[in-house]
Amino acid sequence: MRHVPFGETGLSVSRIGLGCMSMSGIYDAADDAESIRTLHRAFDLGVNLLDTSGNYGDGHNHELIAKALKGRRERVIVHSKSGSPSTPDANGKRSGSSPEYLTRALEETLRRLRTDVVDVYCMSRVDPDIPVEESVGALAELVDRGLARHVALSEASAESIRRARAVHPVVSLQIEYSLWARDAEQGNIQAVREFGMGFMAYAPLGRGFLAGAVRDSAALGERDRRKDQPRYRPGNFERNLELLDAFEEAARDKGVTPAQLALAWVLAQGDDIIPIPGSKTIRHLEENLAAAEVELSPDELQRIEEVFRPEAVAGDRTREMNRVNV
Repeated sequence: MRHVPFGETGLSVSRIGLGCMSMSGIYDAADDAESIRTLHRAFDLGVNLLDTSGNYGDGHNHELIAKALKGRRERVIVHSKSGSPSTPDANGKRSGSSPEYLTRALEETLRRLRTDVVDVYCMSRVDPDIPVEESVGALAELVDRGLARHVALSEASAESIRRARAVHPVVSLQIEYSLWARDAEQGNIQAVREFGMGFMAYAPLGRGFLAGAVRDSAALGERDRRKDQPRYRPGNFERNLELLDAFEEAARDKGVTPAQLALAWVLAQGDDIIPIPGSKTIRHLEENLAAAEVELSPDELQRIEEVFRPEAVAGDRTREMNRVNV
């Protein structure tokens, strides 16, 4: 696995990271023992960037990762998001942007991860009712206390990034980015490059859709969060399946899986863009990591981009559109 600079942090990260959300039952049931085997296999294959959050499984994800990191902590870069309160107990209307919440969430993160410091602590959302300068000021204090080495933002606009960096260095931005989620091209990527930051593309497989993992939205489990996503709703889902059919044909012509083609497209957007697909089994992990070896010609890129033209995709990318990219 090739490694690349992570912004201007001095850290070197694997070309593909590992999103750990699905290991904590966000979509459907996961097996802890298999998840730990998958994490260990990822480390063996050169993956050294993990993405997690205090919200994943109400802390379960951190505790799981702690078990997998035993004896390996210094080899792995842990990027942990603050998450958002499950009840309105913090200033900021559940956004998790108040200094009090950010501090408490990091202290809980460290306890569950069984570590003294997290490599990158990322605020999950910018709250329009709390100045981003106030939130980032709190993050800076956590760095001063030695609880985090670097701070980051998720789903933040270019303007919020600029304001935040006036208070403290922000080393990376995490935002949804894939063939069917191109919002980041409207200023986010440009801001990241202007400031020499890292860029983490979450949901690069469209929450499994681009991998062909879901052909019937009605078959999703009751606890599967995708049921509430606009693109998985009746009407939108069927229209998007038509796009997927054409995309899968392109993958067959290339001799790769749809997941590999989707990830190869993200990788082709620049070495500073790090996709973090989720994998909770070794089989899916190895399939995803093989995308690092797939090279796309200009004609192939044009073909798949024409399939997933932004205007062709049915439905918003998330039901939280009023809370993202502030």
